[in-house]
Amino acid sequence: VQLQAFGGGLVMVGGSLRLSCAASGRTFGSYVMGWFRQAPGKEREFVAVITGGDELTYYADSAKGRFTISRDNTKNTAYLQLNSLKAEDTAVYYCAAGVTRWGRTAKDYDHWGQGTLVTVSS
Repeated sequence: VQLQAFGGGLVMVGGSLRLSCAASGRTFGSYVMGWFRQAPGKEREFVAVITGGDELTYYADSAKGRFTISRDNTKNTAYLQLNSLKAEDTAVYYCAAGVTRWGRTAKDYDHWGQGTLVTVSS
């Protein structure tokens, strides 16, 4: 599967963005989809994961209550809604596809999008 992430941009503190991850291929619904982010000078970190058919979700503590991961298997697209953004949310956000049900590390994912930059300004 090939992934393309988009929807990033410049937003003020407290604002919102919705990131999208468009996937190619007919088996999108069988993949676990994850979102990660990498801030300048920092390692890539897990943000959220959503399972395939049953669409169960899990979030990093930093994302709980502010971010929402979802997917539309009919459109081969995963989403990450970012609300109440903080300056520390500034990062390149990556979507990824894998088969590990609750994948929370980069090695759990086999396919990666190119990343989309989110900049939160105060």
